[in-house]
Amino acid sequence: MGTVAIAQNGFQETQQGASTYTPGVEWSQLSDAEIMLRVREGDDSGFSILIEKYRKQIVHFMFRMSRNQAVAEELAQEVFLRVYRSRQTYRAEAKFSTWLYRIATNLGVNHARDTKYERTAQNVYLDQPDPETGTSPDVADSTPSVEQELVREERMNAIRKHVMALPERQRSAVLMHKYQEMDYKEIGEVLKLSESATKSLLFRAYQTLRENLKDFA
Repeated sequence: MGTVAIAQNGFQETQQGASTYTPGVEWSQLSDAEIMLRVREGDDSGFSILIEKYRKQIVHFMFRMSRNQAVAEELAQEVFLRVYRSRQTYRAEAKFSTWLYRIATNLGVNHARDTKYERTAQNVYLDQPDPETGTSPDVADSTPSVEQELVREERMNAIRKHVMALPERQRSAVLMHKYQEMDYKEIGEVLKLSESATKSLLFRAYQTLRENLKDFA
């Protein structure tokens, strides 16, 4: 049995016997699903490519769910470990990213459920500036006054509270839609919903948020 270790920039595996490797593969010409099918057949070098492509996205997604960088890193590693351990059962019936986010969503929901009594407040800010771009989706004024900053902080706290109070599916859908820029079809595939059901799910979620946050409009 092999021992799997996922480092920040790639994938390593040590095992008894040599792993299968396909030299001369034009990875850039392959889809994610085709790469994962090669991984299923034993070409672990393809898995490093998938990690390199999706690791940052998954860390950011888990960070939005946990609001803790260390936890997000650990959860992201667990996501890729689960993907690798499930490689023999992979079927290219949907996009690889759909399968990946389904695993990530389930793990994130379970983590939130398991730790909800340990957290005095869950820090998921829909208004907080993106750590890479520094932009905020809802706050346009980059130089607020003291009064504006206090109002903004209060609004962020309220958003945090009400997002985390959403039902699990609605919360996951909002995070995927808001931050991962996934469309209705992609979110529906992750949550195993039709596109129309996904639209309804997000409509209800945003309607609830608008109602609960009407004092901050």
